[in-house]
Amino acid sequence: MTYPIVRMRRNRRTPQIRALVRETRISADKLVYPLFVVEGHGVKTPIASMPGCFHFSVDMLVNECREVLALGVNHVILFGIPAQKDAFGKSGYDEHGVVPRAIAALKRDLPGLCVWADVCLCEYTSHGHCGVVENQVVNNDKTLPLLAEAARVYAAAGADIIAPSDMMDGRVDAIRAVLDDNGFSDVAICAYSAKYASAYYGPFREAACSAPGFGDRKSYQMDPANSDEAIREVALDLDEGADMVMVKPALAYLDIVRRVKDEFMVPVVAYNVSGEYAMIKAAAANGWIDHDKVMMETLLSMHRAGADVIITYFAKDAARLLVAPRA
Repeated sequence: MTYPIVRMRRNRRTPQIRALVRETRISADKLVYPLFVVEGHGVKTPIASMPGCFHFSVDMLVNECREVLALGVNHVILFGIPAQKDAFGKSGYDEHGVVPRAIAALKRDLPGLCVWADVCLCEYTSHGHCGVVENQVVNNDKTLPLLAEAARVYAAAGADIIAPSDMMDGRVDAIRAVLDDNGFSDVAICAYSAKYASAYYGPFREAACSAPGFGDRKSYQMDPANSDEAIREVALDLDEGADMVMVKPALAYLDIVRRVKDEFMVPVVAYNVSGEYAMIKAAAANGWIDHDKVMMETLLSMHRAGADVIITYFAKDAARLLVAPRA
């Protein structure tokens, strides 16, 4: 049947009917809030390229997480910025490092919060690369035990989910083995499986002080031109024990999100990265777009494409709107 018998506009006529037939819904409990943790006390320093985001000391981080938990955001992912860096990123797997201390504080004061710990060395190395560097090349296999040790330390501190973002081959297997051998079999792994060598990471690298000191990360992060390769990466991580898989960035890679969801039917995470966030904030600040409408449409597109979970710096802003959703 066709027009005039079929009139698609009937289901769009009122806010109540539109809400009734809405296919995709965003909820605060599907959002993960990324947070940057630094040394010190009473620190809450704005990040210039990411308006609304801050560097937090552990005490201030707890206050921030108490607020977002009250808004219905039950998940945070932590990125640490140490006071000292070295060639091997030792602060990244120091039991007394800023991230383990932050995890312990959050689990103690906010037991209802699910804490994710990003596992990578780039924030902790003096050269800014994600692993051990020899002759200006990242040595994959020498990096694996360091990543696994970081995962063990974070799990011991109370992390619920370990999220390796380094893109070393075999790191999920190495982390899963160490977690299981140390009594952390219940700790989940969310692998950054399809992480592209993207230009969208610029603001994050400023925020995390993690820009590479030489060269780039193209030898271990994926070529933005490749789609089939993402499927292979995801399959390998699942075989090694990943419980969830991630596509990063999200907005320019929604086709990858859809392919991964259709192919594997596992929990898929999309990372709404710093560049995507900063562009919306900047355009809104200039009055060129409606901040809230574009933010929610962007998050909706990721969920509609197949993402079960979205890591986003907009989590707090979006949650405020979701408390009293508009039709």
